[in-house]
Amino acid sequence: MESYLPIFICTLLTVLILLGLLLASRLLRQRNSPLTDREPYECGNEPETFAHEHRFSVRYYLIAVLFVIFDVETIFLFPWAVLLDRLALFGLIEMFLFLTILIAGYVFVWRREALDWV
Repeated sequence: MESYLPIFICTLLTVLILLGLLLASRLLRQRNSPLTDREPYECGNEPETFAHEHRFSVRYYLIAVLFVIFDVETIFLFPWAVLLDRLALFGLIEMFLFLTILIAGYVFVWRREALDWV
């Protein structure tokens, strides 16, 4: 039980600091925010619409997420290319399976028409 005492103390201190910060933020926050804080900023001009009237399409979010996913997956290709001579046949088969899954995901997204802008 004595070996767990430092872990317990660190956990307790972490929780106490977290609760202290939450309490401090609640006590020090601004009570009423003015209506202008909720409006979009348009370079000093009067806003044409309120923020809640103009919604972004979900397609922009979807394209961004797909870009990040496929970009991260292609980053895995670089170490494989550098170490290909040491990995031999195992590395070749492993990367072939990885690329097959990557291409299958791309085909799935293409067929679901998630990449269409219009």
